[in-house]
Amino acid sequence: AALTVRFLTRRFIGEYGDMEFIYSHNLTVDGREILLHIWDVPSSQLAEEGSSEEKRIQWADSFVLVYSICDRASFNILPLKIQFIKAAKEGQSQEKVPIVIVGNKRDLHHQRVVSSEEGRLLALSSDCGFYEVSAAE
Repeated sequence: AALTVRFLTRRFIGEYGDMEFIYSHNLTVDGREILLHIWDVPSSQLAEEGSSEEKRIQWADSFVLVYSICDRASFNILPLKIQFIKAAKEGQSQEKVPIVIVGNKRDLHHQRVVSSEEGRLLALSSDCGFYEVSAAE
């Protein structure tokens, strides 16, 4: 949620509840107006399997999977999520589904438990994009 709000408003808010939101945002890219719809789902709700997660996957055209570099569990769940997304989306068509893996909290490097190299290797082996960022900075 912090990363989504930072992207949409350029402000950082550190504390969020465990709520799911859909945001709409206009963006100009290469002179073209684009309307984004962002379905922000807390990690606690990503643990659910079944119809609600499948509904989210079918709804989306692309995916940004965010983990905390300070939380090994948030990183460890990503390979299953990527596999689930690819099976649901790519099984229907031959098109590659755009997925980006984002390691957040880069500013908390002293609390890091997931190395940058681990994130890069997961992205490379899963054919995903990769970034490390800090929503706070």
